[in-house]
Amino acid sequence: MKQLHKQSSMNHRRDEETPSTQTPPYSPKSLKHPKSIPRSINYLFKEQRLLFILIGILIGSTFFILQPSLSRLGPTDARSPIRRSFSKDNTVSSDVSVVSDNHDSSAFFSSGTNRAVYGKVGRVPVGIGRRRMRVVVTGGAGFVGSHLVDKLIARGDEVIVLDNFFTGRKDNLVHLFGNPMFELIRHDVVEPILLEVDQIYHLACPASPVHYKYNPVKTIISFAITNVMGTLNMLGLAKRVGARFLLTSTSEVYGDPLQHPQKETYWGNVNPIGERSCYDEGKRTAETLAMDYHRGAGVEVRIARIFNTYGPRMCLDDGRVVSNFVAQAIRKLPMTVYGDGKQTRSFQYVSDLVDGLVALMDGEHIGPFNLGNPGEFTMLELSEVVKETIDPSATIEFRPNTADDPHMRKPDISKAKELLNWEPKISLREGLPLMVGDFRQRILNEDEGKGA
Repeated sequence: MKQLHKQSSMNHRRDEETPSTQTPPYSPKSLKHPKSIPRSINYLFKEQRLLFILIGILIGSTFFILQPSLSRLGPTDARSPIRRSFSKDNTVSSDVSVVSDNHDSSAFFSSGTNRAVYGKVGRVPVGIGRRRMRVVVTGGAGFVGSHLVDKLIARGDEVIVLDNFFTGRKDNLVHLFGNPMFELIRHDVVEPILLEVDQIYHLACPASPVHYKYNPVKTIISFAITNVMGTLNMLGLAKRVGARFLLTSTSEVYGDPLQHPQKETYWGNVNPIGERSCYDEGKRTAETLAMDYHRGAGVEVRIARIFNTYGPRMCLDDGRVVSNFVAQAIRKLPMTVYGDGKQTRSFQYVSDLVDGLVALMDGEHIGPFNLGNPGEFTMLELSEVVKETIDPSATIEFRPNTADDPHMRKPDISKAKELLNWEPKISLREGLPLMVGDFRQRILNEDEGKGA
């Protein structure tokens, strides 16, 4: 009986817990009790929470009020255009340290070394400085590209270098290996690549006169593929990820100019079937592609027309006049002058060019912009400066001039001065010794290797 009574009571309890199968009529949600408002006020006043909120607002306001004065703590004259004192030794040290974010990104090389020298600036409080960019540099292992990478790393950007090492050298970037802000990818830009980036500096293109003079068929194919397919791939990447794209074009688009000095509005005087046309026309095509992507696809593009540039890390035997003269004078060989030596060129130091490229990329103007030093020298005058710097007893050897060699080349940089606030700072006589120290050590190492 007890068990039956217990079972019946359990069944009765289960029936009470079982929900009714009938759906109750819909009724709107009851409004919160008006007591919830005073309850929230009581929550704020309990345990002095309101006091802590007010203190936090006061601290934040104080920080942003003091922001301008904090960012001006550095020295007023942080940038020194060039170091006057040179290194005592002429050895190249491979353990070049990466410059930290509190250094000026304008770099120079001490004579006789391959070490970048930066001017110091004041520290910027955390969170106040510019946004860190993720940047791709094609051809970043080359002469100009490696200096550009140094500047970008020094100012705090993440840099990805794409290079197939056709003319670039790993030695130009070895000091950055192990830096978490640096990444090197062996890649040919004629093949597509998928990356998430903010900016693309497109420098990849073999530009040595030696290549297009002695192997024109392979060179035109290489230039055509690199300048067309490589530029198309990088423009396509910029379009996909919304990156800003900078094309490094050349003063060669002006050909043998009839206008002097050359302005960006000048359309040039190029021989389309000449020995140099593979390079000239390739760069003109690349400029066309960049502008078509800008007009048709809305890609942010920038175009720089680079004039003759020199400095450390140039290839020793790339056929350019400055590297030719310097290498020949160091090796005690006659300096080769083609024609009568009265052709004129303008020479800019590599750090000036890098500053111009960064100013163009960060600015709001498309271009094209001439980036060069308007100081004009004949080839005979250049040889005299090289003799003064390296060896006063150096001699000159005259040879017949090459085809389509421009008679004069000088940039009009008034547009860059006005819109980019840029102009070169280093003269040929100041910059050449910095290049000579690098060349002297590399030629010495080359000779020792041959002797071994």
